[in-house]
Amino acid sequence: MDLPLASQSRALSHPALTPRAPSALPSISVVAPAYNEQEVLEEFYNRVSAVLKGTGAQYEIVLVNDGSRDNTLALMHALRERDPHITVVDLSRNFGKEIALSAGLDHTKGEVVVVLDADLQDPPELIPQMLDGWREGYDVIYGMRAARDGETWLKKTTAKYFYRMIKKVSRVDIPKDTGDFRLMSRRAVEALSKLREEHRFMKGLFAWVGFPSRPIMYRRDPRAAGDTKFNYWKLWNFALEGITSFTVAPLKVSTYLGLAVATLALVYAIFVIWKATFYGNAVRGYPSLMAVMLFLGGVQLISVGLLGEYVGRIFNEVKRRPLYLLNRLVDSELPGEHSAKSGGGANS
Repeated sequence: MDLPLASQSRALSHPALTPRAPSALPSISVVAPAYNEQEVLEEFYNRVSAVLKGTGAQYEIVLVNDGSRDNTLALMHALRERDPHITVVDLSRNFGKEIALSAGLDHTKGEVVVVLDADLQDPPELIPQMLDGWREGYDVIYGMRAARDGETWLKKTTAKYFYRMIKKVSRVDIPKDTGDFRLMSRRAVEALSKLREEHRFMKGLFAWVGFPSRPIMYRRDPRAAGDTKFNYWKLWNFALEGITSFTVAPLKVSTYLGLAVATLALVYAIFVIWKATFYGNAVRGYPSLMAVMLFLGGVQLISVGLLGEYVGRIFNEVKRRPLYLLNRLVDSELPGEHSAKSGGGANS
């Protein structure tokens, strides 16, 4: 089938692209992890279903219950009873959003997979535009936030500089201002399913697998309902997870800081010896001595702490525990097989 001139020109400018037919209509899986999202789940289902029906494609909506303590799971099963397009993945406990998302991806069957947050901050109405990018030959079409409505000044500022910092220090090109919202081809999802580390920074893993990708700009909405499950302490730990998962820069900084302190100490020692030789050695300098000792002690504790962060992650990874365990799986009626791995804890 002949391709439009626009698709041919893109293929020439980006040799890695393999454009698909303009009429190509893949089956679609939408993945949404949820933790205590009873207030928004019904609206999420209504909006996503309307968009997917409008595409004319076969589809499924994979809802992942990450150990919710409210009526989220009951609502998921109620939706499944009235709509066979729903898959319910019920985890055995709360494993955290990154692993819950991985569990959802493991249980998708569509030719393309869309990742959405259940809080509807990422608009599902952009899915048709993402499908256009897939037809152009891209494997990943990710949402890049032009604005973040409904968030505090502090969160916007810290998020802005975190993404720019990790982009600079990481060995992987992680796009700035980009969350989990994206469309991925089946081969990108299969590649991602091979990465089974326990400490998961999904934004980095999405970038690590590579494949032709392009952004789609959008304005991020406030939460449709309910409250955010992330406080600043959780966001701090999330940032540490991202940094330690994709760069050893903190260890290098610790090394350089140690070298700098050692050099200064050597220079100061030479100065003390010179002064004692030519001017005598009066017993003075207790405040400066304490300041130097406390400074060196602080540097050592920071360095040991950084080393401990990496050693702790090694400790967790070498145990080779499954990422998650399932309490129950209720599959959709979308034809095909999902990519769940027995070694990844995908127990029925």
